[in-house]
Parts: sequence; structure tokens; C-alpha cells
Amino acid sequence: MTHILVTNDDGVESPALLALAQALRELGTVTVFAPNRNWSAAGHNKTMHKPLRVWSVNLTDGSEGLTTDGAPSDCVALAALGLVETPVDLVVSGINTHPNLGVDVTYSGTVAAAMEAAIHGWPGVAVSLDDGEPRYWQSAAAAAIVVARQVLSHGLPANTLLNVNVPNRPFAELKGYRATRLGHRVYRDVLIERNDPRGTPYYWIGGDPPTGIEESGTDLAALTDGYVSITPLHMDMTQHRFLDTIRGWFSK
Repeated sequence: MTHILVTNDDGVESPALLALAQALRELGTVTVFAPNRNWSAAGHNKTMHKPLRVWSVNLTDGSEGLTTDGAPSDCVALAALGLVETPVDLVVSGINTHPNLGVDVTYSGTVAAAMEAAIHGWPGVAVSLDDGEPRYWQSAAAAAIVVARQVLSHGLPANTLLNVNVPNRPFAELKGYRATRLGHRVYRDVLIERNDPRGTPYYWIGGDPPTGIEESGTDLAALTDGYVSITPLHMDMTQHRFLDTIRGWFSK
């Protein structure tokens, strides 16, 4: 039977995690292994400086899962290193409570968990839901089933993961699925300086939510147009077209 490992970066108590796990049970056995707290924007952490604690938890639907004081990527690594004994066919990370578009993928703990899956030779899918109210978790969960079926049927190339972003609307209103490239995210961060009660300054990175340039073919454009965006990511971050230029610098 198909075995799917489900994790996230918002914590094991997230209702979005539960919605994803419940939906994916349609495809096989699901093991939930998620952090015990929120790790949003934590990036690709690997815990090396302290022991990792792991314990069982009961989800709100009565099913059992695993949690740890480590990061989302630690959850996948611990599973791959033997804490989950049943062989894993697919790792699905999410549902993230905000979209992960463009260079968001470098910050995202949700995407990091799927990256860790790729490192260990497992197919990995990261699933995120666009902003808005109310929250249509079931739409993202249903889209995740569609994508997961394709991955389980066709597989993924080595060192490859999928970054999936779902419009926040009823599932029946989704227009379809688009294969996309990463778009250009525009951040509006500002540095906020304050003083603590002892008069010592501290700093907070704030600002308005990010926007983006909705260029055709990108994840940003697909999401805006009402399509589920599916972006294949590769762990080889080499800028291959620039290699010859670098060689030219040192060939004289």
C-alpha cells in the first residue's frame, strides 16, 4: 500500500495539516510527522547543535502522529534515518497558510521539507494556499490529491520537488492546473527599531505583505488567474549558463 509522509512548518496542531492528512488517506496510509511549533520562514534548517526530541501526539480527529522540537526538514530527515520504519513513497508538506511564490521558496520551511525529501531520494511536494478569508483548506487538500496521484503514477526526476500554490477559493471554482516557473516576488520590508524596557535597542523586520510581478508563465500569474500553480524545483542551484564566463575569468 502507498505510504505518504505528511509534514508542515506551521506546527502539528495546524488545522491545515489535518485537512491535508485526511485528504491523502484516500491514496494510502498516511504518517504525520510535524514540528511541535511554528517554523514559518525558517528555511532549510538542519539541527546539529542539540538533541532532538520526538514524541507521539493525538490529532484532533483522534488519529496518531509524531512531533519533534526540530524543524520541518528535521522531521523528514528523522523519518528517512529510521524513525519511520515503513518505506515512504511520497512526502507532502503543507498546507502552508500563505503562498510560497518566487524566492519565497528559499525562506519557506514548507518547501524545505520537500527539499529534504529530494535529498533522501523521496518525491517531495510542497503545498501552499493563497491568502484570503475564509480559508479554503479543503480546496488545497483536494488539489494536493490530484498532484500526488500524478507523482505516484509518474514519479519525479532525481533531486526534484514540486512547489504547489492553490488559489483560496472553493474547489469547484479552481480553473485548472498550470506548470509554471518561479516568478519575481517584490518585498516591502522595513527595519523597525525599538527599545526594550531597559533602553536597549532591538530590531524588527516589518512592512507590508509582499507583492509580485505577474508575468505570463509564472507561479504568480497562475495563482492570480485562478489556476493551481505547479513549479518543479531542482536541488542543483548551479547557474550553468554562467560557468563558461567564470572559466574565462581564470583562463588567462
